[in-house]
Amino acid sequence: MTGAAVESVRPAGGEEPAGTGPASAEPVLPELRAMWWETGVRARAEAGLFAVFAELPRLVAEAVRVSWRTDRFRTSVVAVTTVGAGVMSAFGLLATQRVLVELFAGGPTGDKVMAALPALVALAVVTAIRAGMGIASGYAQNGLTPRVGRAVERRLFEVTTAVRLDAFDADAFADEMERASRGDEAVVSLVQASMNLLAGLAGLLAVGVAVVVIHPLLLLALLVATLPKAWATLRAGHLRYQTYIAGSVRRRRQWLLRRLMAERDSAPELRSYGLRRFLLDQYDRVMGVETDIQLALARRVTTTTSLGAVIGGLATGAVYVLLGLLLVDGRIPLAAAATCVVAVQAAQRSLDALTFQIDRVYTEGQHVGDYTGFLARATAYLPAEGGSGEAPPPLQEIAVRGLSLRYPDRDTPAVDDVTLTIRAGQTVAFVGENGSGKTTLAAMIALLRTPSAGVVEWNGRPLAEWDVGQLRARIAVVTQEYHKWPFTAATNIAIGDVDSEARQDRIEAAAARAVADDMIRELPYGYETLLDRTFAQGQDLSGGQWQRITAARGFLRDAELLIMDEPSSALDPRAEDALFQAIRDRQGRVTTILITHRLANVRHADRIFVLHHGVLVEAGSHAELMAAGGRYAELFALQAAGYDDTVDRHLPGQRRPTTS
Repeated sequence: MTGAAVESVRPAGGEEPAGTGPASAEPVLPELRAMWWETGVRARAEAGLFAVFAELPRLVAEAVRVSWRTDRFRTSVVAVTTVGAGVMSAFGLLATQRVLVELFAGGPTGDKVMAALPALVALAVVTAIRAGMGIASGYAQNGLTPRVGRAVERRLFEVTTAVRLDAFDADAFADEMERASRGDEAVVSLVQASMNLLAGLAGLLAVGVAVVVIHPLLLLALLVATLPKAWATLRAGHLRYQTYIAGSVRRRRQWLLRRLMAERDSAPELRSYGLRRFLLDQYDRVMGVETDIQLALARRVTTTTSLGAVIGGLATGAVYVLLGLLLVDGRIPLAAAATCVVAVQAAQRSLDALTFQIDRVYTEGQHVGDYTGFLARATAYLPAEGGSGEAPPPLQEIAVRGLSLRYPDRDTPAVDDVTLTIRAGQTVAFVGENGSGKTTLAAMIALLRTPSAGVVEWNGRPLAEWDVGQLRARIAVVTQEYHKWPFTAATNIAIGDVDSEARQDRIEAAAARAVADDMIRELPYGYETLLDRTFAQGQDLSGGQWQRITAARGFLRDAELLIMDEPSSALDPRAEDALFQAIRDRQGRVTTILITHRLANVRHADRIFVLHHGVLVEAGSHAELMAAGGRYAELFALQAAGYDDTVDRHLPGQRRPTTS
């Protein structure tokens, strides 16, 4: 791996971990995925200068289109003032030349000043107008930028919140979304860079026009004096981009090591395992390589810019010699020569700005391409439109028929041809070992995932044929991988039913059922406590406390179907018992699907469905399944033996281990 600095799990001091040697050394930090910013930088590094210039018109046109759609008035103001500023620059040079003509003429000084006064007034007016146009352009751009950013970002979020959940399982979608997530910044930067590029180009053209008006030969002198430095600047930028992209993985390793050594989450294990010297050693290896590369880059860039400066200096000297010869020969007046000197300086300033904006437009343009490409490709993941739009009637029965789902990166299905029936008011349980397909099956019933085959029916009719929005409002889901929303405790519960009024009594009642009410009241600000330490006076909760908040979120919605996926994995025994008592109290009134590995909590379920490798292998009540002596009975016996030594771990018919 080029430039890899972190090569093996070897602590500081050169000692090798036990059982390892040079042949078995593994990278501490393996290859990392490409980041969003690498697309534009890599494209710029791989593109030649001619390719960059060829792409500029399309990118600038795209920026103008985005800006025009967002705010036509401010875009027009920027365009008019940009062109106007360039015209004023030309007039300013012509006025300067006229002032010098009058001042270099023969006669008394007072007469020369009076003769130059109209040109001086014109120069002052032109300068003032140009300054005013600059203010107007800046004001318009400042108002345009947030509008463009908002429009672009909102469009991205409209797509990311609408796509199906399975979109996030596809690596390509995740990578493209990560790159597109910078769309608002990229579009804003592209618009700004394009406007600045056009402004610099207008200024440069204005200088060229003014020079040609003064004397055509001066245009050649202007090009000779400015182009070498411009080339050197673009070439140096190209070298920087190439070096930057070549070291992207190395820098991200450095960034990762910085996080590991300076963040709260890693601090306890860093100290308990004594990882300080080990991580510092990894950091030194990364930074040693990075420092050498940066020094080599500095030498190359310095050589290139110095060469450009020398050539540019010689060219400028040649221009001044040419001006001297033209003056001696009487081909141009002294005022024109002086104006040419001013024009050369102005052109060099414009070119410096122009070369920077060219690089910026090209790089940001690649990010904008990622953004627009993602929006186009994401349409494939949007939910299919269909259904009668009819509101579903009260739940009587959920039927799962031949349901299967295969994840994109898996060879075997997560759920394989499952058929079962759940009647209204029943409490059923999905049980099985890790990876048996319980959560995936529940997600398809909850309309969170689209099956690869089969159908889920609500009262004998496929889910897709009902009004999906109203159907989802009838279902509450408490997920195993809950999100810690950075809101108050009350809001964290209230988001479980955003379509209803968030009354405090409903929130507290839901919290009480989830055994969370007393815990919340003990927080510094009760239900108004912010549950995120990022905020001032924010609080962090333990895993069990967060699980109570999540359960309360599910209880808040008056749903006909409640799906609870591992709702008590982090709860203490007392809280767990109270939570499952609340679930049992719902039995017979509403339908509940329970997923848990603690089989003692599903003994009272009306039906227990046992899954193994995605296949439904057993179904029945607790008593029926125990009597059958199958997989459920085996798992139950294993758990029970952990609490009672008198319980036999081996079912009838199984061979007991022999003892000596």
